[in-house]
Amino acid sequence: MQEERKMALFFDFENIVIGIEEAKHGKFELGLTLQRLLEKGKILYKRAYANWDRYSKYRRLFHDASIELFDIPKSTQSGKNAADIQMVVDALELSYSKEHIDVFVLASGDSDFSPLVSKLRENDKYVIGFGVKNSVSQLLVSNCDEFIYYEDIVRPRRTKKVRKRGLSAKKQELYDLLMESCAALMRENYDVIWGSMVKQTMKRKMPSFDEHYYGFSMFSDVLKDAAQSGLIEVEKDQRSGTLIVTNMKE
Repeated sequence: MQEERKMALFFDFENIVIGIEEAKHGKFELGLTLQRLLEKGKILYKRAYANWDRYSKYRRLFHDASIELFDIPKSTQSGKNAADIQMVVDALELSYSKEHIDVFVLASGDSDFSPLVSKLRENDKYVIGFGVKNSVSQLLVSNCDEFIYYEDIVRPRRTKKVRKRGLSAKKQELYDLLMESCAALMRENYDVIWGSMVKQTMKRKMPSFDEHYYGFSMFSDVLKDAAQSGLIEVEKDQRSGTLIVTNMKE
């Protein structure tokens, strides 16, 4: 079965917010960004670099998301370079000291981080880039294993909310979370979507998730119930006896 990815997230926040402002995308949507990344794995390390006096309106947002803020006072013209250097040093140090972290997410469009990407990949780390489409360096994009554009996160999702007559509010919440998680795993193009992978994704998106709260004794019963309701298709793996999600229905 697919092992859960363990991730480290580094924000070059000034680069991101300037790109968002230039593209007139409004206020930075941290919640949507984290939700998209949590679909990929568990985020164990989160740090953001900026002159936080300048971006003080975002402080509370990042604190609430348990993201460590590294402050780079803009006392000189070298402030931005200092932030970049510190982010590179921290990312490399983490790649050597925490072998269990296998995915590094670099939120920046700056081509100066291309050598860092190359070094992380040399260290057998999977690198995901994240940035604003109109301001990102194509050199950085091409160097990463994968790149996520901010615009694709804030664009309304095609995944429909479940709308079935007679559903309780609790069952509605459960089905919505289940369908969002299945859609996320299908976007990742896994060869097999095991039931355990669906539950892991649901718990990353909602850490308090527990199938017992919704009246189910086992998570496999949640999948069977959703299949009987016509939301997904499942089949039993002949070797392990566990359920596999094979399709999502409209």
